[in-house]
Amino acid sequence: MRVLAAMSGGVDSAVAAARAVDAGHDVVGVHLALSRMPGTLRTGSRGCCTVEDSNDAWRACDLLGIPYYVWDFSERFKEDVVQDFIDEYAAGRTPNPCMRCNERIKFAALLEKAIALGFDAVCTGHYAKVITDADGNPELHRAADWAKDQSYVLGVLTHEQLSHSMFPLADTPSKAEVRAEAERRGLSVAKKPDSHDICFIPDGDTAGWLAEQITMTAGDIVDETGAKVGGHDGANQFTVGQRRGLKLGTPAADGKPRFVLEIRPKENKVVVGPHALLAIDELKGIKVSWAGLPIAEVATGEEFDCHAQVRAHGDPVPARAYVTEVMDDGVSRQSLTVTLGEPLRGVAPGQTVVLYQGTRVLGQATIDSARSLARPELA
Repeated sequence: MRVLAAMSGGVDSAVAAARAVDAGHDVVGVHLALSRMPGTLRTGSRGCCTVEDSNDAWRACDLLGIPYYVWDFSERFKEDVVQDFIDEYAAGRTPNPCMRCNERIKFAALLEKAIALGFDAVCTGHYAKVITDADGNPELHRAADWAKDQSYVLGVLTHEQLSHSMFPLADTPSKAEVRAEAERRGLSVAKKPDSHDICFIPDGDTAGWLAEQITMTAGDIVDETGAKVGGHDGANQFTVGQRRGLKLGTPAADGKPRFVLEIRPKENKVVVGPHALLAIDELKGIKVSWAGLPIAEVATGEEFDCHAQVRAHGDPVPARAYVTEVMDDGVSRQSLTVTLGEPLRGVAPGQTVVLYQGTRVLGQATIDSARSLARPELA
């Protein structure tokens, strides 16, 4: 096949491209320039997509003997990922920018351009697996190495996108083996540290960065009864589950720490309370999509067993879920209800819930609300 290898400049994408070459595919490497002002090198940046990453991607392609290009997706990244991140926080939600980047950049914009240029598939260094069922339909599954599994952040991929996706690291038992293979191949990125944090906030100070993007207005911090216990400089800089940085003027009666339970941007209030009140067992999801063909219960609206995961490296918990059709501005859309078999804490609107059956990813939704079926509504 003609394969476009997305080269991040890291060890995973380099080894994935090498394996695609070994498999006999006609491979071309491409690095995505996601910022017109990439800033510092990795020594001063904790994200990906730096100048250094572009150079590392070029060196890997040169060693593999494949063509190398840089594609400028900075404007689309700014609109579809960065602005979405700002808008979600401004609305009091907690977004996952990596999910949006995979959905709208790496497997929408990139794949769209790749297919237009005659490529059959896009190859990445993600740890996940595409399995074809008996009828030839693609399914997304967890990778062999669950510790490195990235199927959660790929849960936004559609049936069409999966049919053009290639993940050569799917069956690799560990990241250590990938690094060892890179060293054997002479790839300079063999010992390069993994990227972490949000790539467009290189110093890791999300609250400080948001304060420059969103107009912050001082307001009240209240407890679960509605009583004022402190003040804040802007509700948008908080997230559900947060403990540090609250600077409460009134201590809790039991002397125990309090956590952010809810953010109310319309009232400009932050609600705090004891750790026990963070536990939730029902999620409502919007912007629902299915990774491959949806299971039969989706069409019938029947409840089905699954496991739900709400963080990239979180543990999946047993759950029951069902889909309903709702009207939104005259358009019929799916709404997802997930009842958790085990309570989860620190779940915030804007996060993503991904559903699994065994190793298979069924699909995902953006969390619109999360609540405890046992506790009363907060004041």
